[in-house]
Amino acid sequence: MYRIGEALVGDGPELAHIDLIIGEKEGPVGAAFANALSQLSAGHTPLLAVVRPNLLTKPATLVIPKVTLKKEEQIREMFGPVQAAVAKAVADCVEEGVFGTQDLESLVVLASVYLDPGATDFNRIYRFNYGATKLAVRRAMEGFPDKATVLYEKDRSAHAVMGFKVQRLWDPPYLQVALDLVEMKKVARSSPISGKSGQMPSSSQT
Repeated sequence: MYRIGEALVGDGPELAHIDLIIGEKEGPVGAAFANALSQLSAGHTPLLAVVRPNLLTKPATLVIPKVTLKKEEQIREMFGPVQAAVAKAVADCVEEGVFGTQDLESLVVLASVYLDPGATDFNRIYRFNYGATKLAVRRAMEGFPDKATVLYEKDRSAHAVMGFKVQRLWDPPYLQVALDLVEMKKVARSSPISGKSGQMPSSSQT
């Protein structure tokens, strides 16, 4: 089994974004789990998700920081509310039957976690990461999104972080879309083939 899930929950600096992979120990996900746990890098040290000290969640879950941890406060947040939230979310998914009849001892979870350096509220960090992890696990196990959802949403949805919706790009090199969105004079001034005067070259020059 090889399942992939993702979820973004919350707002502000405590916003949580989880990318995760669920798979079998005896496979590529298990190998990645062992490699991540044994090959450490400064500021991105992975940690096992524990419900409380000395109590791993099941399936065994590895929390991997996406953002380099540079401050003591970030480390406390990662080893505190983030770790606890991910562990509790996975355990609750087990209790709610999200993993179905899967053998929990045969599975591992790799959870890549975003923690903004500006995050300060432990309660919001916990709640957002709990919600994002739980949603990502459920999506992974349910195979969300399916093809129909992707095709329906791809030209209708806006990326929350980017902050604006992009019109569909129909034909390469997609210049006609850019001309619809900006003033022609600005295009001329920024064009690498425009003359020193800021005017587009004539047909004889091109």
